[in-house]
Amino acid sequence: MGFFERPDPRVAQSADPTPPAAVVAALKRHVLAFAICFVASAGAYAANVESGLHPTAVTRGSIVATGLEAPVTIERDGRDIPHIQAANEHDLYFAEGYVQGSDRLFQLDLSRRYAYGRLAEVFGAKALALDRVQRAVDINGIAERQLRAMAPHDRDAIAAFSEGVNAAAATQSLPVEFRMLLYQPAPWTPKDSLAVSIVVSLELADSWHDIFARDAVWRQRPRCFDTLFPLSDARYDVTIEGRRNVPPPAASPSDCGTAGVAVRPHPPAIGSNAWAAGSMRTVDGHALIANDPHLILTIPGIWYVVDIESPQIHAAGATIPGIPGILLGHNERLAWALTNAEMATTSVFEAGHLNRRSWVTERFRVRFSHDARSAYYRTSRDFSVPNEEGGAAIALVRWPIFAQRRSTIATVLALDRARDVNAALGIIANYRGSPQNFILADRSGKIAYHVAGLVPNDPAWGRYVHPARDLRMAFAPIPFAQLPRKDPARNVILASANNKTYTSAYPYRLSAQFEPPYRAYRIAELLHSRRRYDAAYFARMQLDTFSPIDLEIARDVVRFVRAHPQQGSREDVLAALGRWNGRYEPDSQAAALEHMLRVAVLGDAPEFSERLNELRGVDDPAALDLESDLDGWFSFAFEQRRVWREAGGMRIEHPLAPMNFAFLNGAWLPGAGDEYTIRLQEPGFAQSFRAVWDVGDWDRGGIAIPSGESGEPGSSHYTDLSHAWVAGRLQPLPFSRAAVRRSAADTLVLRPH
Repeated sequence: MGFFERPDPRVAQSADPTPPAAVVAALKRHVLAFAICFVASAGAYAANVESGLHPTAVTRGSIVATGLEAPVTIERDGRDIPHIQAANEHDLYFAEGYVQGSDRLFQLDLSRRYAYGRLAEVFGAKALALDRVQRAVDINGIAERQLRAMAPHDRDAIAAFSEGVNAAAATQSLPVEFRMLLYQPAPWTPKDSLAVSIVVSLELADSWHDIFARDAVWRQRPRCFDTLFPLSDARYDVTIEGRRNVPPPAASPSDCGTAGVAVRPHPPAIGSNAWAAGSMRTVDGHALIANDPHLILTIPGIWYVVDIESPQIHAAGATIPGIPGILLGHNERLAWALTNAEMATTSVFEAGHLNRRSWVTERFRVRFSHDARSAYYRTSRDFSVPNEEGGAAIALVRWPIFAQRRSTIATVLALDRARDVNAALGIIANYRGSPQNFILADRSGKIAYHVAGLVPNDPAWGRYVHPARDLRMAFAPIPFAQLPRKDPARNVILASANNKTYTSAYPYRLSAQFEPPYRAYRIAELLHSRRRYDAAYFARMQLDTFSPIDLEIARDVVRFVRAHPQQGSREDVLAALGRWNGRYEPDSQAAALEHMLRVAVLGDAPEFSERLNELRGVDDPAALDLESDLDGWFSFAFEQRRVWREAGGMRIEHPLAPMNFAFLNGAWLPGAGDEYTIRLQEPGFAQSFRAVWDVGDWDRGGIAIPSGESGEPGSSHYTDLSHAWVAGRLQPLPFSRAAVRRSAADTLVLRPH
């Protein structure tokens, strides 16, 4: 208050002989008004969210859609999987975008926000750190360059797909997640599909975080690196044909132990299982192929199952929402399966001299807060990341896809049209994503294997950070013809599980470390246990819960404790471990016991290798430490007598569950299998689908997903497939016209405006 201002009447009122009473009365009035506004707002919010829980995608009747050239029929089977029939390719991809937009619109928007580093615009400051990391790669810039370089027919396909997504957003009810977060999604664009495909390659690539971690070991114990991070476990190493791959004996420094064993010093790698048999090895004379990718398990699932048909193309299987076509599956003459090749694609360098003109500033919009900015260093082939080794503030990363103008979507669309194995090999020779193991099978009964993708011939192979002077070097990709392969044949079997598939005669290292070979070894063991196979046998293999390495650990622990008697050891624990059959079955208490033992005593760090060597009988003074750890473990081993169903169980979580929206979560999956079994399942990570294709008899075999096709919580198809998933039932995916008609539950016709 000043000389030229009138006194505030509220101040005068508070100057009452009893001012505290007046103040309390005023506060009561304001609090009451605020409470009324809050309740009204909360009620409106709750009503809006509640209304979003009921509407679901329109799956029957007729809808007019602007952008179509002719009517399109979408028949949904009993699992809500769409079977699309279109008169031309434009309308086919339009309809595929439409069904994805109908069922998975929030997932689409969340995926592109993650790709572009724009999560903080919705989730606020807590997402800013993730956005900063993601923006370093400049996926937006890569997508723009790929879009400009795309062949016209591929650009037309993703443009039609985008039109379909936007048509669904315009005609369908807004999904509940948008209502909860109080925002509207922007229209989908062709660049967004490219961004999703690029982030898939990024997730499959060797992470620079892992390279920094390995570099620390390389600097501290360079002589021991190959012992601590061996390419494989020699006891279980198998080739692509499932044959034992016994490497020549290698000398190991005396202070590092011997007999390297696979180690995972980082979170679970994105991997998969895949195997195949040529027609001469099957009961019905058709080639067989199986695939189950291992990814983060969320609801809605990362895969969208669909069947697409036009006069030019007919393909079925699974794709990642946002990507048109069929990513994994089959067409009328060919089936294909992929596993992550686990090969080094990323090179990290000390920064050295930096050109001032190569710095860019990125702006981040942050909900409920001020905008933020971060500076990044980018050249035509390198980008900056924080230096996790200390010293200079940044390091430079060279990831070949950063400078790549060819989109992986072009490979997907071409593979969907391939007529046989040889044509497919020609197509994947031009694949420019993170390296993948491709297993192919066609109607002639031939199967083949080839690694495809960009594998720079970098002598570091992801083991260490390059000095700055190496920035002058160019690491050319290994030619396609020199990557590991197996030529087409009818009388062979193939098995891939992210393991090292080549022999010691192969000239390149390719990786800092492949995934442990235990799943591949077990696949090979089951394939070699009989001469011929059918689709049912392949499906049973996908449910196998036997872990050879865990059984070895259980037996070795028993033997070790017997040889080194300990005060705290308990006979009942040793007896349970000794009787265990190595299977991670739901009702097994010994499985839960052994898993707890492995994690607590051996861990998942480089020490795992040393500890396992001790158990295997290697004479090492550190065995005294192992005795001490085992002694401590025995003291609480049977305090929690849980079976594996409980100890290994997991909830399928929605991405918004951490925000107290747990009601969006999916089913509880009982423990069945672990991280080293074919039926892979570990916390938050599992088989993301299971598929078996009887090549040529497409209505047999099938595909299963762990939740449901719909991403809408109000849909009856949100979690309807979880029961069959837990039971291990593989359900056919109708492909022939007759099978699709028999299975049709709903029919929707899209008509041009």
